[in-house]
Amino acid sequence: MTREVHPRILIVEDEKDIVQVLEYALRQAGFDTVPARDGAEAFARVREKTPDAVILDLMLPDLAGTEICRQLKSNARTATVPVIMLTARSDEVDRVVGFELGADDYITKPFSVREVVLRVKAVLRRGTPGETPARAEVGPVRLDTEAHRVFVDGEEVELTALEFRLLETFMARIGRVQTREQLLHDVWEMTGELQTRTVDTHVKRLREKLGSGRDLIETVRGLGYRMSDPAEK
Repeated sequence: MTREVHPRILIVEDEKDIVQVLEYALRQAGFDTVPARDGAEAFARVREKTPDAVILDLMLPDLAGTEICRQLKSNARTATVPVIMLTARSDEVDRVVGFELGADDYITKPFSVREVVLRVKAVLRRGTPGETPARAEVGPVRLDTEAHRVFVDGEEVELTALEFRLLETFMARIGRVQTREQLLHDVWEMTGELQTRTVDTHVKRLREKLGSGRDLIETVRGLGYRMSDPAEK
Protein backbone atom coordinates (compact mmCIF):
# COMPACT_ATOMS: atom_id res chain seq x y z
CA MET A 1 0.00 0.00 0.00
CA THR A 2 1.15 3.57 -0.73
CA ARG A 3 1.51 5.77 2.33
CA GLU A 4 -0.49 9.00 2.08
CA VAL A 5 1.76 12.05 2.28
CA HIS A 6 0.58 15.01 4.36
CA PRO A 7 2.01 18.56 4.24
CA ARG A 8 4.71 18.97 6.90
CA ILE A 9 4.31 22.04 9.14
CA LEU A 10 7.22 23.19 11.30
CA ILE A 11 6.04 24.97 14.48
CA VAL A 12 8.77 27.15 15.99
CA GLU A 13 7.40 28.16 19.39
CA ASP A 14 8.82 27.92 22.93
CA GLU A 15 5.48 27.87 24.76
CA LYS A 16 4.59 24.22 25.23
CA ASP A 17 0.83 24.79 25.62
CA ILE A 18 0.63 26.70 22.34
CA VAL A 19 2.59 23.98 20.52
CA GLN A 20 0.25 21.27 21.81
CA VAL A 21 -2.88 23.17 20.75
CA LEU A 22 -1.48 23.93 17.28
CA GLU A 23 -0.26 20.36 16.74
CA TYR A 24 -3.63 18.90 17.63
CA ALA A 25 -5.58 21.29 15.38
CA LEU A 26 -3.22 20.91 12.42
CA ARG A 27 -3.14 17.12 12.65
CA GLN A 28 -6.94 17.06 12.78
CA ALA A 29 -6.87 19.10 9.57
CA GLY A 30 -4.63 16.54 7.84
CA PHE A 31 -1.16 17.99 8.38
CA ASP A 32 1.99 16.44 9.81
CA THR A 33 3.61 18.65 12.47
CA VAL A 34 7.16 19.05 13.74
CA PRO A 35 7.82 21.22 16.82
CA ALA A 36 10.95 23.25 17.56
CA ARG A 37 11.43 25.24 20.78
CA ASP A 38 14.12 27.62 19.47
CA GLY A 39 16.09 28.68 16.41
CA ALA A 40 18.79 26.02 16.72
CA GLU A 41 16.24 23.22 16.87
CA ALA A 42 14.26 24.78 14.01
CA PHE A 43 17.25 24.73 11.67
CA ALA A 44 18.05 21.16 12.74
CA ARG A 45 14.51 20.09 11.79
CA VAL A 46 14.80 21.90 8.45
CA ARG A 47 18.06 20.09 7.70
CA GLU A 48 16.36 16.76 8.41
CA LYS A 49 13.55 17.50 5.95
CA THR A 50 12.34 20.73 4.35
CA PRO A 51 8.87 21.62 5.71
CA ASP A 52 5.97 22.68 3.50
CA ALA A 53 5.28 25.69 5.74
CA VAL A 54 6.62 27.26 8.95
CA ILE A 55 4.69 28.79 11.84
CA LEU A 56 7.26 31.04 13.49
CA ASP A 57 7.04 32.84 16.83
CA LEU A 58 8.95 36.13 16.82
CA MET A 59 9.98 35.92 20.49
CA LEU A 60 12.30 32.93 20.98
CA PRO A 61 14.95 32.27 23.66
CA ASP A 62 18.02 32.09 21.40
CA LEU A 63 17.29 33.93 18.15
CA ALA A 64 14.77 36.51 16.96
CA GLY A 65 12.07 35.12 14.72
CA THR A 66 12.88 37.81 12.15
CA GLU A 67 16.44 36.47 11.91
CA ILE A 68 15.17 32.91 11.44
CA CYS A 69 12.86 34.18 8.71
CA ARG A 70 15.75 36.02 7.04
CA GLN A 71 17.91 32.91 6.99
CA LEU A 72 15.11 30.73 5.65
CA LYS A 73 14.26 33.17 2.87
CA SER A 74 17.92 33.74 1.89
CA ASN A 75 18.60 30.00 1.53
CA ALA A 76 17.79 28.62 -1.93
CA ARG A 77 16.53 25.38 -0.38
CA THR A 78 13.92 27.09 1.82
CA ALA A 79 13.32 30.42 0.05
CA THR A 80 9.91 29.38 -1.26
CA VAL A 81 8.70 27.79 1.99
CA PRO A 82 5.78 29.90 3.32
CA VAL A 83 6.39 31.50 6.73
CA ILE A 84 3.54 32.56 9.04
CA MET A 85 4.72 34.76 11.90
CA LEU A 86 3.22 34.61 15.40
CA THR A 87 3.54 37.74 17.49
CA ALA A 88 2.14 38.87 20.83
CA ARG A 89 3.23 42.45 20.23
CA SER A 90 0.81 45.21 19.30
CA ASP A 91 3.69 47.13 17.72
CA GLU A 92 3.62 46.56 13.95
CA VAL A 93 7.37 47.13 13.50
CA ASP A 94 8.08 43.40 13.81
CA ARG A 95 5.43 42.55 11.24
CA VAL A 96 6.75 45.10 8.77
CA VAL A 97 10.30 43.80 9.23
CA GLY A 98 9.03 40.25 8.80
CA PHE A 99 7.25 41.07 5.57
CA GLU A 100 10.32 42.91 4.26
CA LEU A 101 12.29 39.73 4.92
CA GLY A 102 9.78 37.68 2.94
CA ALA A 103 7.27 36.38 5.52
CA ASP A 104 3.98 35.35 3.91
CA ASP A 105 1.51 36.14 6.69
CA TYR A 106 1.24 36.99 10.38
CA ILE A 107 -1.09 36.13 13.24
CA THR A 108 -1.31 38.14 16.47
CA LYS A 109 -1.67 36.36 19.83
CA PRO A 110 -4.09 35.49 21.26
CA PHE A 111 -5.40 33.77 18.15
CA SER A 112 -8.14 31.42 17.05
CA VAL A 113 -6.78 27.93 16.30
CA ARG A 114 -9.24 27.68 13.42
CA GLU A 115 -7.77 30.89 11.98
CA VAL A 116 -4.26 29.40 12.10
CA VAL A 117 -5.41 26.30 10.21
CA LEU A 118 -7.13 28.45 7.59
CA ARG A 119 -4.04 30.65 7.21
CA VAL A 120 -1.81 27.60 6.73
CA LYS A 121 -4.14 26.26 4.04
CA ALA A 122 -4.20 29.67 2.37
CA VAL A 123 -0.41 30.11 2.16
CA LEU A 124 0.00 26.57 0.84
CA ARG A 125 -2.71 27.13 -1.78
CA ARG A 126 -1.03 30.31 -3.03
CA GLY A 127 1.76 28.26 -4.48
CA THR A 128 -0.56 26.11 -6.56
CA PRO A 129 0.69 25.87 -10.18
CA GLY A 130 -1.46 27.63 -12.75
CA GLU A 131 -2.58 30.48 -10.50
CA THR A 132 -2.34 33.87 -12.19
CA PRO A 133 -0.02 36.26 -10.34
CA ALA A 134 -1.52 39.55 -9.21
CA ARG A 135 -1.03 42.59 -11.42
CA ALA A 136 1.55 45.02 -10.04
CA GLU A 137 -0.44 48.14 -10.96
CA VAL A 138 -4.05 48.97 -11.72
CA GLY A 139 -4.95 52.64 -12.10
CA PRO A 140 -3.50 54.53 -9.11
CA VAL A 141 -3.02 51.33 -7.09
CA ARG A 142 0.38 49.62 -6.94
CA LEU A 143 0.86 46.26 -5.26
CA ASP A 144 4.26 45.07 -4.04
CA THR A 145 3.61 41.42 -3.17
CA GLU A 146 7.17 40.64 -2.10
CA ALA A 147 7.33 43.50 0.42
CA HIS A 148 3.62 43.12 1.28
CA ARG A 149 2.99 46.84 0.65
CA VAL A 150 0.30 48.81 -1.19
CA PHE A 151 0.56 52.31 -2.66
CA VAL A 152 -2.18 54.61 -3.97
CA ASP A 153 -1.05 57.65 -6.00
CA GLY A 154 2.47 56.96 -4.74
CA GLU A 155 1.50 57.07 -1.06
CA GLU A 156 1.66 53.90 1.04
CA VAL A 157 -1.64 52.57 2.40
CA GLU A 158 -1.77 50.39 5.52
CA LEU A 159 -3.84 47.24 4.98
CA THR A 160 -4.46 44.32 7.30
CA ALA A 161 -3.19 40.91 6.15
CA LEU A 162 -6.74 39.94 5.16
CA GLU A 163 -7.36 43.17 3.24
CA PHE A 164 -4.06 42.65 1.44
CA ARG A 165 -5.08 39.12 0.37
CA LEU A 166 -8.46 40.43 -0.78
CA LEU A 167 -6.84 43.14 -2.92
CA GLU A 168 -4.26 40.66 -4.23
CA THR A 169 -7.10 38.34 -5.32
CA PHE A 170 -8.90 41.15 -7.15
CA MET A 171 -5.67 42.23 -8.89
CA ALA A 172 -5.02 38.67 -10.04
CA ARG A 173 -8.49 38.51 -11.64
CA ILE A 174 -8.95 41.86 -13.37
CA GLY A 175 -12.26 42.11 -15.20
CA ARG A 176 -13.61 38.85 -13.78
CA VAL A 177 -16.66 38.81 -11.51
CA GLN A 178 -15.94 37.33 -8.08
CA THR A 179 -18.98 36.06 -6.21
CA ARG A 180 -19.11 36.47 -2.45
CA GLU A 181 -19.01 32.69 -2.11
CA GLN A 182 -15.92 32.54 -4.30
CA LEU A 183 -14.16 35.18 -2.22
CA LEU A 184 -15.08 33.43 1.03
CA HIS A 185 -13.53 30.25 -0.33
CA ASP A 186 -10.41 31.78 -1.91
CA VAL A 187 -9.54 34.53 0.59
CA TRP A 188 -11.04 33.29 3.86
CA GLU A 189 -10.82 29.56 3.04
CA MET A 190 -14.44 29.17 4.14
CA THR A 191 -17.44 27.60 2.45
CA GLY A 192 -20.10 29.67 0.75
CA GLU A 193 -22.77 28.44 3.12
CA LEU A 194 -21.35 30.73 5.81
CA GLN A 195 -22.46 34.32 6.25
CA THR A 196 -21.29 36.33 3.21
CA ARG A 197 -21.88 39.72 4.85
CA THR A 198 -18.28 39.63 6.09
CA VAL A 199 -17.15 39.93 2.45
CA ASP A 200 -19.21 43.09 1.96
CA THR A 201 -17.78 44.57 5.17
CA HIS A 202 -14.18 43.93 4.14
CA VAL A 203 -14.71 45.20 0.59
CA LYS A 204 -16.20 48.39 2.05
CA ARG A 205 -13.17 48.91 4.30
CA LEU A 206 -10.77 48.14 1.47
CA ARG A 207 -12.47 50.67 -0.80
CA GLU A 208 -12.23 53.35 1.89
CA LYS A 209 -8.49 52.75 2.26
CA LEU A 210 -7.86 52.82 -1.50
CA GLY A 211 -8.95 56.47 -1.75
CA SER A 212 -8.83 57.52 -5.42
CA GLY A 213 -8.69 53.84 -6.39
CA ARG A 214 -11.89 52.90 -4.56
CA ASP A 215 -14.03 52.86 -7.71
CA LEU A 216 -11.78 50.23 -9.33
CA ILE A 217 -13.69 47.64 -7.27
CA GLU A 218 -17.18 47.56 -8.76
CA THR A 219 -20.28 45.99 -7.27
CA VAL A 220 -21.95 43.58 -9.68
CA ARG A 221 -25.58 43.58 -8.59
CA GLY A 222 -26.85 40.16 -7.59
CA LEU A 223 -23.44 38.50 -8.05
CA GLY A 224 -20.51 40.04 -6.19
CA TYR A 225 -17.57 42.24 -7.14
CA ARG A 226 -15.21 42.91 -10.03
CA MET A 227 -12.02 44.94 -10.26
CA SER A 228 -11.64 46.83 -13.54
CA ASP A 229 -8.63 48.48 -15.14
CA PRO A 230 -9.57 51.97 -16.43
CA ALA A 231 -6.86 51.65 -19.09
CA GLU A 232 -8.73 48.72 -20.63
CA LYS A 233 -12.10 50.50 -20.91
